[in-house]
Amino acid sequence: MPPRKYPSGYDKRMKKRKIEQFVQTQSGALDKFIVRETQDLVENDNINDLGLNEYENENVDDQNNEFDNQSMLMNLNIYDPRTWDNLDTKSRDILVKNGPIRDLLVEKGPKDKLGRCFSSAFYTRHLSNGEKCDREWRSKRPSGSYIFGAAVAVVSCCRFVFFSRSCSTDKRKKKRKIEQFVQTQSGALDKFIVRETQDLVENSIENDNINDLGLNEYANENLNHNENDNENENENILGNEQPNQSMLMNLNIYDPRTWDNLDTKSRDILVENGPIRDLLVEKGPKDKLGRCFSSAFYTGHLSNGEKCDREWLVYSKDIDKVFCFCCKLFKNGFKKSFLINEGFNDWMHLSARLKEHETTNEHIINMSTWLDLRIRLKNNKTIDKNIQEQINKEKEHWKKVLQRIISVVKYLAKHNLAFRGTNERIYQNHNGNFLGLIEMIAEWDPVMQEHVRRIDHGEIHYHYLGHSIQNELISMLASKIKCAIVQKIKEDKYFSVILDCTPDASHQEQMTLILRCVDISTSPIKIEEFFIEFLKVNDTSGQGLFEELQNVLKTLNLDIDNVRGQGYDNGSNMKGRHQGVQKKVLEINPRALYTPCGCHSLNLTLCDMANCCGKAKDFFGVIQRIYTLFSHSTKRWQILINNIKGLTVKPLSATRWESHIESVKAIRFQTLEIREALLQLAETDNDSKIRSEADSLATHGIGNFEFLLSMIIWYDILFAVNLISKYLQSKDMLIDIAIDQVKGLIRFFEEYREVGFTQAMTIAKEIATEMEIDSVFQVKRQIRRKRQFDENVNEETTQSAEESFRINYFLCIVDQAIGSLKKRFEQYKAYEDIFGFLFGSEKLNSLDDNNLKACCDNLEIVLKYKTFSDLDGKDLYGELKILRYILPKETKMAIDILNFLKIRNCFPNACIAYRILLTIPVTVASAERSFSKLKLLKSYLRSTMSQERLNGLALISIENDFIDKIDVKGLISDFVAKNARRTIFR
Repeated sequence: MPPRKYPSGYDKRMKKRKIEQFVQTQSGALDKFIVRETQDLVENDNINDLGLNEYENENVDDQNNEFDNQSMLMNLNIYDPRTWDNLDTKSRDILVKNGPIRDLLVEKGPKDKLGRCFSSAFYTRHLSNGEKCDREWRSKRPSGSYIFGAAVAVVSCCRFVFFSRSCSTDKRKKKRKIEQFVQTQSGALDKFIVRETQDLVENSIENDNINDLGLNEYANENLNHNENDNENENENILGNEQPNQSMLMNLNIYDPRTWDNLDTKSRDILVENGPIRDLLVEKGPKDKLGRCFSSAFYTGHLSNGEKCDREWLVYSKDIDKVFCFCCKLFKNGFKKSFLINEGFNDWMHLSARLKEHETTNEHIINMSTWLDLRIRLKNNKTIDKNIQEQINKEKEHWKKVLQRIISVVKYLAKHNLAFRGTNERIYQNHNGNFLGLIEMIAEWDPVMQEHVRRIDHGEIHYHYLGHSIQNELISMLASKIKCAIVQKIKEDKYFSVILDCTPDASHQEQMTLILRCVDISTSPIKIEEFFIEFLKVNDTSGQGLFEELQNVLKTLNLDIDNVRGQGYDNGSNMKGRHQGVQKKVLEINPRALYTPCGCHSLNLTLCDMANCCGKAKDFFGVIQRIYTLFSHSTKRWQILINNIKGLTVKPLSATRWESHIESVKAIRFQTLEIREALLQLAETDNDSKIRSEADSLATHGIGNFEFLLSMIIWYDILFAVNLISKYLQSKDMLIDIAIDQVKGLIRFFEEYREVGFTQAMTIAKEIATEMEIDSVFQVKRQIRRKRQFDENVNEETTQSAEESFRINYFLCIVDQAIGSLKKRFEQYKAYEDIFGFLFGSEKLNSLDDNNLKACCDNLEIVLKYKTFSDLDGKDLYGELKILRYILPKETKMAIDILNFLKIRNCFPNACIAYRILLTIPVTVASAERSFSKLKLLKSYLRSTMSQERLNGLALISIENDFIDKIDVKGLISDFVAKNARRTIFR
């Protein structure tokens, strides 16, 4: 077959491929022979910001040889990975300080032989829980396709950089394609969209300040034609003119179709700012003849070749027509020109029509009128200048009045004070705290003085001091706080749910909702428990409470799959294993680990101890009788006060955590004084029943040695339990610390079981000697049973009274305490099995590699639901292996480790594990604290308060840290936008 005269297409492609392969193999081969300027190599970055200015403007002194090495380093690109092996200390410090540089314009690199290439997607790492983390260490060499690790060349971390050398032609082509696509899509959906004023000009004035154009006076306005007439007392003084103004607020004053119906104020704004052109629109849609509007019509061509801007020409892309701005705005009567009336869209003859129109006398007169008025408006030399100044002054006055009203609302809500009295008239008795504070401010504040004067003289009718305005401001403040809390929880992702219920003053069941999360945005990291709201529930069963919880989480737009902990009290409807709330949540989200309240469990342990034997019941019965005897009469209480100088006697409560220790403490340290008060009461009281009761308590109650010994034993036990209970009530309590505290309490009881009785006997004998009481135990009469004739007679072992007291009373309550603690805190043992290896640095370092890997795999299984897992066990194992060697010695607790991980930012799985660990709640103390606020807010005199107002006041009072961060100016803007008739503030 004869050879081809011309090469085939296949031969051309093969030749081109070989040339490309050769170019790739030679790429960068001469870099070491080339002296580069620093600024050229990093053309897309700010050299001064990256610290390279430390190497600029240096002069090489030929007479001093020590500068030779520095002059060579000046031309090195320290951000090129190929130079990192030869950097000096100064260059390395700059590189470490500024980090690597990425060319964000480069999405993909050149392809290799297999058609694969580098992608900017490699910069982002996707974790198993769905979160993303930035690989700030990833790098690509400036040319070629090799990846470098800066860990070897710079310091002990890996940093990578990706440079691109895309030519300027490619960039221009890419930019041109984007612009063409944007132009083709511009305005495609305009006919389907109803836009607000601000939206219509949003893309047209990118470089202008919207506020300067006066649009803020029309933005964020809402029509409210059906507003209740009862709100008249809180509205402004504009009367019947409001409906017409409110209709104009939603008009687009820059749309030529609305210019015939503008009021004076809107026309002034339009004249001052002039027409707005959409610079993105170069051409309009084509008509039947294939012609269209072009932005070239905005420019007029003079006979001498010069160009002039037709700033009076306006194109409406909504109706595809052009108008004359000045003629349409200042026309007198009806005109025949289409440019003045309905618009002109004959694109074939538009050029000639524009030349004809701009030379008419009418157009020239209207143009002069427009320019003169615009100059006067900008210089504030209009006829109504004084009126405008007075209007602006009135606006500022009302804004200042509203600021003071908001401050009063914040103060009263923050301090749980009532707002209203029996009437709502200023300067009258019993008008409440709100109007009382307004009166107080008016005594020294000129703004409020003027406002009150206008009210007294009947100059204004809408004073904004009524109850509906109070409720509206409370609701807006609470909404701002709730939005900030929910936003913070969403940023932290994982959270725990804490619920508790209580009846309020109106006998309605209120369930409080507390959300716990780990705030990683602060430094150091904080553990927060946020109050959300009170939920009025009618169905208190497990299913009813669960449905209420599910609904409120949906309302807050929080995903129930992100719940990692549940904290409830020990009620059966909460902790039930089959029908409780915790079971219902676990059915949907098995990763929402349930924790019974630690303080409730300790209180139930005390209740178990107090009811374990008869002597314990008798002891607390005597304490309650002493309190009842003195508290039911003021005279008897005065006798008690006259004899004691410190603590007063307290009643017992089955629900209050500190009631037992407070009751015993008052008698433990004032035994002699209380006995004297009882004896005095037995001698002076006229009631024989009271005399007998007091004498019995003084002689057989508090005067009994067994009672004194029981008092010492119970005080030691209750003091230890109360110490742990108070420690667990903090908001930032961690589960690992709680487990250690409970273990320590169990060890205390085990040790107290051996030595506690002897110590208590010594102290009790000292008190008995001081009170002149015999230190003997009461000996019961021994009952001898009649024996049968065929019964074997054996010697029965009899216990002494002291030994019987120790075995049947002391050991009984101590053993009951140990058993109850182990049973009620068995869930803590499960947490220790799951998260125990993360509890601290000592625990982490004590595990060998096999045990550590097993713990990581187990944690992955626990935190896995269906195919989704919060972390990867293998990656966690690798991270913790390294973490054990680099943790500082002072980093011991879990939260300290998380702070360390946050700074390092290269242990994502370990960070997730510690965040979930710290999210688990320990107690429901925050819920109990919210009930304290509930009693202050919804008291007997305020029992008719609405649920919305209650939640608003409670949120402001409990989460008062957020109240000072609220932007008052933004709040006033939102308040004004809620009602169309509040134009006095605009």
